[in-house]
Amino acid sequence: MAPTIPPPLPPPEAEAGARPRVSARGRLRTYFLTGIIVSGPLAITIYLTWWFISLIDGWVKPLVPASYLPDHYLPFSIPGLGLLIAFVAVTLLGFLTANLVGRSVVEFGEVLLARTPVISGLYKGLRQIFETLFSANGTSFRTVGLVEFPVKGTWSVVFLSAPAAPDVQNALAPGGDHVGVFLPCAPNPTTGFFFYLPRTDIVEIAMSVDDAAKLVMSAGVIQPEDLGAKESQTKFQAMAASLRTAHGEPPKVDA
Repeated sequence: MAPTIPPPLPPPEAEAGARPRVSARGRLRTYFLTGIIVSGPLAITIYLTWWFISLIDGWVKPLVPASYLPDHYLPFSIPGLGLLIAFVAVTLLGFLTANLVGRSVVEFGEVLLARTPVISGLYKGLRQIFETLFSANGTSFRTVGLVEFPVKGTWSVVFLSAPAAPDVQNALAPGGDHVGVFLPCAPNPTTGFFFYLPRTDIVEIAMSVDDAAKLVMSAGVIQPEDLGAKESQTKFQAMAASLRTAHGEPPKVDA
């Protein structure tokens, strides 16, 4: 009687729970993409930091006598020294301005600038912008909202600015409540559109300015850290429905 030959064993890939074999090309591609994800943000951050430090050093170091700089005595340049000098100088200027003597000097300088035809308007405008943005009690661009733009039914992320001035308020709607909003463009949030809207047309959302800026710069790819994609979309839809109800429009019913 001839011996019975057992059937051949299945290949390792066919066994239950076995991992599919990845080719060397696939592993190389995975390693390369992982390296890009790790090194890309780090390299860009280092480059921007180095560029900013070099820029401040190039502005500040020429204003300091060479005999006071360590670079004059060392065979190499110390990066960041100009940034440190600028920080100390600005902090000292703020300290002196807070005192009576420093305030008097600043007021005297402002009087001289106010009498200069072209420079006076430029200085006043820039000072108002800096006071609004960097004031500890200011609220401009610290609140995020949603508005229907560019067409009805589409929502865009905006940053709330200051309320409209009385002259603008009366020209738009006497007794109304209009507020300025800035709508940033993706992927560059430093450009965009500024316009006035009734406060009732703005849906304020509990999102930080940093999260909103990342949302705009990534064109919606990076969602806020405290909200998942589905939860964020559900909240946006609920806000839009409440706004339509406030305007007297019938709520939309999903088919």
